[in-house]
Amino acid sequence: MIKFNLYGKEEGAKINFLKKDDIKNCKNKDYLSKKGFEGKLGEIIYLPSTSTNSEIFVGLGDSEITLEDIRNIFFDLGNLLRDEKESVASVKIPDFGLCQKKTIMAVYEGLRQGEYSFTKKTKKDEEIFDLTINYIPPRGKEEKLQEGLDLMSDMMDGVFLARDLVNETGNVIYPETLAIITKEKLESVGVKVTVYKEDEIKKLGMKAFMAVGGGATNRPRLIVMEIENSDAPKTALVGKGLTYDSGGYNIKSPSGMVSMHSDMGGAGSVIGTMYALGKSKAKVNVVAVVAACENMISGTSYKCGDIIETMKGLTIEVKNTDAEGRITLADAIHYATNNFEVERVIDLATLTGAVTIALGEEYTGAVTNDEEFYNEVKEAAELSGEKIWAFPYDEDYKKLNHSDVADISNTSGRNAGSVTAGLFVGEFVKEGTKWVHLDIAGTAYRSKKKGYLPKRATGIHVKTLYNLLNPIDC
Repeated sequence: MIKFNLYGKEEGAKINFLKKDDIKNCKNKDYLSKKGFEGKLGEIIYLPSTSTNSEIFVGLGDSEITLEDIRNIFFDLGNLLRDEKESVASVKIPDFGLCQKKTIMAVYEGLRQGEYSFTKKTKKDEEIFDLTINYIPPRGKEEKLQEGLDLMSDMMDGVFLARDLVNETGNVIYPETLAIITKEKLESVGVKVTVYKEDEIKKLGMKAFMAVGGGATNRPRLIVMEIENSDAPKTALVGKGLTYDSGGYNIKSPSGMVSMHSDMGGAGSVIGTMYALGKSKAKVNVVAVVAACENMISGTSYKCGDIIETMKGLTIEVKNTDAEGRITLADAIHYATNNFEVERVIDLATLTGAVTIALGEEYTGAVTNDEEFYNEVKEAAELSGEKIWAFPYDEDYKKLNHSDVADISNTSGRNAGSVTAGLFVGEFVKEGTKWVHLDIAGTAYRSKKKGYLPKRATGIHVKTLYNLLNPIDC
């Protein structure tokens, strides 16, 4: 657990920040030289002491420091302090020329990121480590800085909730349990949660959603979350909620199926965002929708070649049962944009393998019908250290979703798979509604850790959505 003492005493391990030119004037220059310290950005040297306070030297390089640099530096510092059992540290922050409120938020996030872990091993080596940070900024009112710390704490709670939901396997998280956990967690922070069961979903006319979940013993749930304490135009968030995806009759390979409890990455991020917003009592006007189901094989499963109806009334030709997420999103996004008078909508989905081929695990792929709205989302993502990249919105790509026997096909084949999948979802957005689609298949669940992002679930875009809906001032 991390405790921040704003404008606290300079005690405990002392953290020193050095640019390359500062080393020659440092009293410990001989020690640093012996250790090969050059002051490169993020370079860290630990000088232990048994008689006085230990010292830590952190390189700042020569270029301007960004908020993402600060997150990464303090993630590494937090890990070092834990490894060396330094439970108290003093941080006298240089003036990086950045907003002090956002700087302390980045410092806290970096330290907090190192606390996350997920394991189901019965023998755990981890022990609770309490870390006290005496934080001395170059400027800034204590009240505003504390506000930033509180907001970042709430945001990280949302990120960690999203990670936990996505990391839990299909025997623990399925539609019913996801709905129960969501209701318990979100209602505890003032978010209105409504859960619709199978009969109610059928009455709503969500035939496409029910088709995908039709083969599973664990029956579907529609989860609707609302915060309405602002006069701002309403925003809808829609998260893909496949709590497990076998691929259906287009069954996945064993290696491709083992991590498919993560196919609800979009749902996890949406739920985590709503939790963070509720916890911080954000003045927002937002509704979030998750159509939760499993894509399984049985005698009642939907099949290749089926033509299914949607809530909108359009028909879908099923050419591949493993292209199921867009079918559930078709009903979910139609429901969200037609029942809540929203001005804009963002959907998040672990939708295609093609986006990972195109962008790897670094960038989320985006499709949008409104460049101005997309730029708002991108700006919030950049502030959050979460990268997105827009694919072209082109009518010629829409033609690839053509079906000879239905209004639309659920797959276009190999070509432009991420674009056509996004455009498929866009067909079910209410006309006139601003829309951004985020394909998080590569970024929601990593194959290996990178920086402060862990292996497995990342909770991607909880920070982006929070910063978009509840902008942080300085």
